[in-house]
Amino acid sequence: MSRTRLNLFIEPEHAKRLDELAAMKGLSKSSIIAAALASFLSPDSGDQREAAVAKRLDRLSRQIDKLERDQNILIETLALYVRYFLTVSTPVPEAHQEAARAQGRARFEQFTEQLGRHLLRGRSLVKDVIEEIQPDQSHFFGLQENANTVSLTDEPGAPS
Repeated sequence: MSRTRLNLFIEPEHAKRLDELAAMKGLSKSSIIAAALASFLSPDSGDQREAAVAKRLDRLSRQIDKLERDQNILIETLALYVRYFLTVSTPVPEAHQEAARAQGRARFEQFTEQLGRHLLRGRSLVKDVIEEIQPDQSHFFGLQENANTVSLTDEPGAPS
């Protein structure tokens, strides 16, 4: 097979990286450039890149759907708690205000410590609760229309 000689000018950084790759792989620089050029000129290389991009976009869409679901759960949980708290809590008499503030500060400190420990564990309380009750995910906050697009990798505990 005959080959054509070309003199190419490339950026110094690219030349350095090419030298390192050739040394690491034990290949000639010409063979690496020939393989890269063949890949670039291949008629299906554009399709392969497009497929890879589409796969990544699909994965990102699923992750955004999960984030939206978790955000909706958080919003609904907070709203329910605030409504419950405002409905049930009774006003504190003026004489007990300072004691109530001190107790509130102590409870908040305890809350932040517990939150810190929970975050260090690396698990999500929302995921723990969902895994405990294992509901059909299509019932979460308007995901019925997305239920047909949920894949097996969208199950709780499955890697993303």
